[in-house]
Amino acid sequence: MATYRRINVMDNNGVHVVHFVDKKIVDSGTIESLGDELTGLVLNEKKNMLLLNFDSVEFMSSAALNKLISLNKKVKDAAGQLKLCCLRPEIGEVFKITRLDRVFDIRKDEATGLAAFKL
Repeated sequence: MATYRRINVMDNNGVHVVHFVDKKIVDSGTIESLGDELTGLVLNEKKNMLLLNFDSVEFMSSAALNKLISLNKKVKDAAGQLKLCCLRPEIGEVFKITRLDRVFDIRKDEATGLAAFKL
């Protein structure tokens, strides 16, 4: 199992729940590292059922959104599912403004996020 600096990953009956270490995902180094770790989950570790829990994230830049879009494509290419949960209202608003709320399956909390997976 890989060691991560930017995320914590827990297996919940085949769904890998990802919690973010950083409260603010803004600088390019952090975003690149985070993107590499998330991509590694899918491509290297073959974990394609992912629930990203944003409960600890207070702010994220648009460059971080690009990493999520890329991750979403990789998960779909791997015949998996990607869901997001626990977005703070201000982050949720960014998803609405950019219309990414139509791209991503966003759930209110971790329990509803887990329940939404089709395994």
